[in-house]
Amino acid sequence: MGHFTGWPETAFDVLLQLDGDPSVAVREKHRKDREHLVRKPMVALLQDVADADHAYEDFSVWGYGTHPWGWQHQCAVVRMPGRFEIGLRFDLDGLDVSGGWAFSAREEVEKFRAAVADDSSGRALTEVVETLREEGFEVSGDLMKRVPRGYPPDHPRALLLRHRSLNAARHLDGDVWIHTPETVERVVATAAQLRPLLSWLADHVSAQ
Repeated sequence: MGHFTGWPETAFDVLLQLDGDPSVAVREKHRKDREHLVRKPMVALLQDVADADHAYEDFSVWGYGTHPWGWQHQCAVVRMPGRFEIGLRFDLDGLDVSGGWAFSAREEVEKFRAAVADDSSGRALTEVVETLREEGFEVSGDLMKRVPRGYPPDHPRALLLRHRSLNAARHLDGDVWIHTPETVERVVATAAQLRPLLSWLADHVSAQ
């Protein structure tokens, strides 16, 4: 039997109370409901996602921190090979799922550029990115203003070469199913769509 039954309607009520710039007193007033109605369902969701596919069993669900943002957005990560992650965020707008490469060391950036410049691996990444966009993901990252030194400005993958990080994110429009166990299937399916990007990054960028 699954753990996740859906985020209740009251989860949005609690987050609405925490909207804006809530004082410490307001946050503490809603701590118990915030934990029970918002954070614990995220834990249950990821338990069920891990049960569906053991590749997702290494996960963490964040606490609140000292800044209001952490109370207004329930975040979690699933760690994948090569130190890459799938991220989840639940808030008043619903549920977002993302995955990619961030916090990049110089060595990783250089490996990324070399792999993008290579005809075989570079074309493979282009296909992955194009597919993600077709599937409704927004692909973004930290971009240099110009193509890095050592690569021609008219390189066929000039835009990808400018990346110092690469992320794909998708908002899951779940006004109805967000309150049901169907969310598990939606997250598993979305994570599967991200796997080709994460696999490419693990193969070509990981410092490990």
